[in-house]
Amino acid sequence: MCSRSEFNGSIRKLVVAFDIGTTFSGISYRYYDPRFVFEPATPFEFFSVLDPGQMPEIKSVTRFPAQEEVDSHSKIPTIIYYDDNGSVCAIGAEAVEEGIDGVAENKGWTKAECYIQETHAIGSSLWESLEQQITYVLTHPNGWEGAQQSEMRRAAVIAGLVPDTEEGRSRVSFVTEGEASLHYCIQRGLMSEMIKDGDGVLIVDAGGGTIDISGYCQISHQSFEEMATPECHFQGSTFVTNRAREFLEGHNFSGTLIGLLIAQIDLLRGSRFFKDVDLITQRFDNKTKLGFRDINSPQFVPFASVREFDSKLNIRSGQLKLMGSDVASFFEPSVACIIKAVAQQRAASETNISTVFLVGGFAASDWLFSRVKETLELLGINFCRPDSHVYVGQSFSVTLMLKKGHSNSKAVADGAISYFLDHFVEARMSKFTYGTKVNVLYDPGISEHLARSSTIFTHLDGKRRLPGAFSEILQKNTRVSQGDEFRRHYSTSASSPSKLSSVTFGLYCARADAGNLTEWLDEDPEMYLKLCTIEADMSSVCHLLPPRRSRKRGKIYYTMDYSIVLFFGTTELSAQIAWMENGIEKRSPARVVYDPQQ
Repeated sequence: MCSRSEFNGSIRKLVVAFDIGTTFSGISYRYYDPRFVFEPATPFEFFSVLDPGQMPEIKSVTRFPAQEEVDSHSKIPTIIYYDDNGSVCAIGAEAVEEGIDGVAENKGWTKAECYIQETHAIGSSLWESLEQQITYVLTHPNGWEGAQQSEMRRAAVIAGLVPDTEEGRSRVSFVTEGEASLHYCIQRGLMSEMIKDGDGVLIVDAGGGTIDISGYCQISHQSFEEMATPECHFQGSTFVTNRAREFLEGHNFSGTLIGLLIAQIDLLRGSRFFKDVDLITQRFDNKTKLGFRDINSPQFVPFASVREFDSKLNIRSGQLKLMGSDVASFFEPSVACIIKAVAQQRAASETNISTVFLVGGFAASDWLFSRVKETLELLGINFCRPDSHVYVGQSFSVTLMLKKGHSNSKAVADGAISYFLDHFVEARMSKFTYGTKVNVLYDPGISEHLARSSTIFTHLDGKRRLPGAFSEILQKNTRVSQGDEFRRHYSTSASSPSKLSSVTFGLYCARADAGNLTEWLDEDPEMYLKLCTIEADMSSVCHLLPPRRSRKRGKIYYTMDYSIVLFFGTTELSAQIAWMENGIEKRSPARVVYDPQQ
């Protein structure tokens, strides 16, 4: 178990973490009050309050509107219904109540999945008193970057969680699902119990939509760093269900099992049962997928009256019979994805990886767990999962009644609060090579420059330059700590000082390794992606710039010399601009702006 410092604040504070999953969503919170202790209002509504001298404790929201079953592992479907005016009509558990589809169809509601607004009744007066002291931690897949974080922060503003001010936006922070899961495992004491001294650990967060793989090594007591670039793959539990649907609909299906390639399937297409594919898929997702454990045992999916019978289609007593080998093949791409990702992380890491933890809703699948386990154990890897699970399907949840208080169904939400409190990860690996587009001096003695001679332009200083070169700031797979700075010196010129009152700087990321990068962005446009624009206000500096005169043209111009300083050590990119003034370096915060279309 982890140890925390006591809360030393002077005012009450609430920290809320949202895990907005593809299929289901969860929420955890931490409530600080240095003055009062509140007793639980009900068995499932409670606050964890800290008096001065007490350590923070993480609590989970375990009851949501319209949920019939309430337990310590509660999550809600990521589903919401809107009417034609954009007003919310049904959320979460309300959106999967019996008969809701008919109501929605009659009233013309639109169903939006993969989004949820979660609620927890804590009392309007108390909430209002805390409104300006609430910090939100939002989780997201490993593969998401600043553009997606920017959209999530904007959604938090639109939802009314925080005001659209600098102070309000600063109360929304982010953490990857992989890093949140690491924090969950640490606070459960799994690291001290399972990890050998000097060895690394992989966290496989298998959720509804994505499978996130992150590798960490322990560098000191309760201090970790990433060993390799985290991975994110779209092979979560919903893709197993999607492959089952393709099988039923008679599409070309290419799930593999022990080298078997299933070709054209024509199961229900053209039959009177084809209209029931949606219902059969839903029943498969609700129960069959979770219960599947044996490749040699057929699976039966009930979907119709017991009088329904069709021996050619393996339908008896209203149940569709699926061969175990077929069901196993629906899982196989996800199984192969995890095994391959583990192998890639081991290859990229200099630290021996002895343990892999499987967390997330998809971890409840015994078949997924056993298939991956049998392969990894052959490699000498200890593959395990926390001792209780909640299954995540597309429209229904099944809680396995195991030891109370140790469910990993909300590992990400709980781990996100631990991330905010504990910050166990001190260093991360850069996912890409970062840099910007620059102009370079033309040199006719360089063959590549000569080949680009048609793009030559004359700068204000009278020198000939070529546009479109890539200037590297940070290489991919570089170890980055929280305080590390990455900077490059640049300059920009204009005919008057007023035109230099702001500096705009486009930041690009390249997915290839540094050795495979091209010198010019247009040589491989798909390799480079514009990540964001960095803007800095230089209005207080530009009027101090001395005039310069072009040697060849004799014209007056002004040049702003500056350095862009980037910080990649936290879960969000931040930037500063630096310049020299009377021999002293001055700095100012720079604004990072993401294009919503990126």
